[in-house]
Amino acid sequence: MQIASINSPRQCLTCGKPLKGRVDKKYCTDGCRNIYNNTRKSLGPYNSYVRNINNSLLKNRRILEEILLKDEETVKMHKEKLLSLGFQFKYITHSYTTYGGKTYCYCYEYGYLALENDWYLVVKQKYGAG
Repeated sequence: MQIASINSPRQCLTCGKPLKGRVDKKYCTDGCRNIYNNTRKSLGPYNSYVRNINNSLLKNRRILEEILLKDEETVKMHKEKLLSLGFQFKYITHSYTTYGGKTYCYCYEYGYLALENDWYLVVKQKYGAG
């Protein structure tokens, strides 16, 4: 990382044009900022793999959020219904095991507990818990 002196002109990280304005400005336009970030995200052999997993985690979270209405603390849902909505059980962000030995799997703050006969209890993590 180069430290620019007070007298040296700062340059756009994408196109190299001189920057005007704020001291912490890095790009001359929104277009240059988008090009820089898109290029950075597309580089490397693992970025598409990580992006696909993140997209799956976010989709799982969105499905659980839509199932659990705002006024309800828990909802029971059958595995087939979750699968039909596109839920992928292999992608979770974390798990929590209670003192009683029940393991909740989470996609961010939304989670589920496996019940009998392919039923699941969908929950929202309470802040400060888990």
